[in-house]
Formats: sequence, C-alpha cells, structure tokens
Amino acid sequence: MQNRITDLFKVKYPIIQAGMIWCSGWELASAVSKAGGLGIIGAGSMYPEILDEQIAKFKANCSGPFAVNLPLLYPDIEKHLEVIIKHQTPIVFTSAGNPAKLTPYLKQKGIIVVHVISNLKFALKAQEAGVDAVVAEGFEAGGHNGKEETTTLVLIPQIVDSVGVPVIAAGGIGSGRAMLAAFALGAEAVQIGSRFVASVESSAHQNFKDAVVNAKDGATQLSLKQLTPVRLLKNPFYEKVAEAEARGATPEELKDLLGKARAKAGMFLGDLEEGELEIGQISASINEIKPAGEILSEIVQEFNATAKQLSLLNL
Repeated sequence: MQNRITDLFKVKYPIIQAGMIWCSGWELASAVSKAGGLGIIGAGSMYPEILDEQIAKFKANCSGPFAVNLPLLYPDIEKHLEVIIKHQTPIVFTSAGNPAKLTPYLKQKGIIVVHVISNLKFALKAQEAGVDAVVAEGFEAGGHNGKEETTTLVLIPQIVDSVGVPVIAAGGIGSGRAMLAAFALGAEAVQIGSRFVASVESSAHQNFKDAVVNAKDGATQLSLKQLTPVRLLKNPFYEKVAEAEARGATPEELKDLLGKARAKAGMFLGDLEEGELEIGQISASINEIKPAGEILSEIVQEFNATAKQLSLLNL
C-alpha cells in the first residue's frame, strides 16, 4: 500500500507504534521500524540524557525511519529539543499541548510534525499551526485522552471531512480488521499502542504485560477528568481514585492522591497494587505477548484478508 502517510514517513506499511510512556524504548521502536512500520520513542518518560541514549541505540540497531513522541507539557522540553535536533530526528509526534508552540520551529529544522488530537477544535488548530498530519485518538485509547469521550468511530470521519492533512486513526485499534475499519472511515494510517505494550520488546514491566493479557471486558475506565483524563486498568489505586471522585474530591485532592512517579511504579516497575496502569479498551482482546514484528505482520495479513473478503460483498 502506498498513500500520503507511507510517502511522508517513508515506511512500507501505514502502521505507527504509539510513543507510550514507560513502554516505548528503542528496542520496541526498532522492532516496529524493521518490520515496515514506524517506531516511536516515547520521550514523555525520559530525561534528556536518557532520550539521547535511546535514539543513539535505535540508530545503531536500525537504519529505518523513526519518530520521537514529545508531550508539550514536559517541563524540560528545551533540552529534549536539543537532543532531537542533535540526532537529526526525522519525525516528531507532539501531544498534550498547543501545537503552535513548537511546530514552526521543528518545521524550520526540516522535521516532519504530527500532532495528537481528540476533537475537531484541536485538529483545526493543528492544521493551522502547519503540522504534516494529525493523529485522531478516540477515547477507547489508553493513557491521556479527550474529555469529550468521543469514540474512534465517530471521531475519525469528522476529522477526515474537516482537515486537508492526512489523518492517522488511534484508539481501540489492535488488529487488521480494526485497521481496515479505520481506513473505511477515511484514515490513511493507524497508530497502535496497547497491542505493542504486550510485545516482547516493550520496555513495560512483565507484571504490567501480564496484567494487560489477563484484562477482561470492562477492565479499564477513563478517570481523573478533573486533571488530565487518563484511561486506567482497574486495580487498588484506581479504586482509590474512583472513591475520591465519587465523593467529589477537588483537583488538589486528586493531585495529592496521584502523587509523583505513579505511572512509572505501575508500568515500568510492575507495582500492580499502587501503580498507575495506563492501557486501552482493546486490552480485553489481547491474549498473548508476542514479538513486535510478528504483531505487525499479523495485522497486515488480517487487513488484507478482510479487505479481500469484503470486496465480495454487495448490498
């Protein structure tokens, strides 16, 4: 398949691995890029010196394209930018902030810029800022999310019909069938997070990977909407959050409850009791841990098989 995204990113398949905090190191990114997709290093959980090491290791092990995911709310963002420029990073995915903040600067440096959005208002702002593409993320997705709770099925066609830049679909996509559905809605690529969390190369702790594989229907919930909405796997920490929200806790109380390094404790260090476990609804359909290249290959095969099957249908 060749389209605007494969041409833009210089990849074989329009499949992008999400830049998830604590899960998206160089090993996962290089495995996805070697398999023909676009691997992303998640800078949101990295100090600048760690990001420097991660990009260097990627480039030493893979000659394919890669990207860095850069949350715009990161406090040390200037140092991250220095690392990104130093390594001539070809693509940057920005999220969690105003795309006008960095897009012109990155574009001046010859970097392709993609911004993650969850509603039409921010999609239009991203396009106005000059991004090359947008990721439209439905609320099925793990991690930080949109307050509107717009599903991928509703969001994608709305964004596709309203912007001229390519749209990458995200949220609830973990199979070739789901990818084909996103393409039917007008997307030109998919960004997949949760399915790659449960990969051999993911930097997530084994406890977290096992928890994802064991997740059942209804195991996740969008929480902390008074702060920054985040979809969490239900565990004792989540129950504390739910109880606090039910009794009307203030944003300050929720901040105190969340504390610091809660996501690292859960996803990277494997604390399934008190850690924050960010994962998407698709986790209920993930049943085993596999190499990232095998996951990508299966998605491509299922996409093609389903497309062929549907081509025989007529109303």
